[in-house]
Amino acid sequence: MLLPAGIVIIAVTLFPILYSAVVSLNNVSLTVAGYKMSYIGLHNYDVLVHSGVFWHSVWFTVMYAVVTVIAELVLGMLIALAVNNVQRMKNISIVIMLIPWSLITVMSAQMWSYMYNGVYGVINYVFQGVHIITYPVTWLATPLSAIISMMVADIWKTTPFVVIILLAGLQMIPTEYYEAAHMDGAGAWKTFWNVTFPSLRGSIALAGLFRILQAFGVFDLPYVLTNGGPGDATQSLAILGQYVLFSELHFGIGAAIAVATVILVLGVSLVFLSAFRSIVEGEA
Repeated sequence: MLLPAGIVIIAVTLFPILYSAVVSLNNVSLTVAGYKMSYIGLHNYDVLVHSGVFWHSVWFTVMYAVVTVIAELVLGMLIALAVNNVQRMKNISIVIMLIPWSLITVMSAQMWSYMYNGVYGVINYVFQGVHIITYPVTWLATPLSAIISMMVADIWKTTPFVVIILLAGLQMIPTEYYEAAHMDGAGAWKTFWNVTFPSLRGSIALAGLFRILQAFGVFDLPYVLTNGGPGDATQSLAILGQYVLFSELHFGIGAAIAVATVILVLGVSLVFLSAFRSIVEGEA
């Protein structure tokens, strides 16, 4: 029964990864008949190791993933707790909250680009109206503001995903736990740390792992919002790989970037799960 699903997973996931690993060990040249590969070993990886552009993309991708995932987990927890305590119109609240997540990323990125525009953007209008800024700001024109702006757009879109996972976990916690905590005289904060948080460990780990995988593969949001700019300030590994593959036509180096990204994602995921397990065992 699982064989068809297994074949699909191998065809669309495992095979491209393995084939990319093979391509990364070769020099790929275009020919009239298609392309030709010649084995060059780890030369493409050596190029990456000595490339400042590659290491900048690694730094940006890791920093972007860490900041956005932590922010989404914290905000997702707060919103999930609030929605879980809603007594009336809870389903409507969930539907409204899911609107950002349901939007295609390209559409939401274009919407945010309009909002960040330095001439007619609504963010400048609102901030000037409440006297946060005194003159219009071109939010996507400088490296720091572009990075922060992109993170804000990502957190706005993907926090509902975290909320849904944590909300499902909250609804699975037996009410008897809260009744016992109340009888023992535990306040809201102690109840959260001793009842809610331990019961949500699995949900938090699942949400964090999914978001790490998505954050490291971010492409469409920076591609539409900043196109990796200004300069290469918001150039993720995915954007760098796309540029090397399809603009410079360095297929071997582009495949090496893809393989390096997979290795990096696996490493960060293992670190996240190990760190989370250590926190849980320490509290236990």
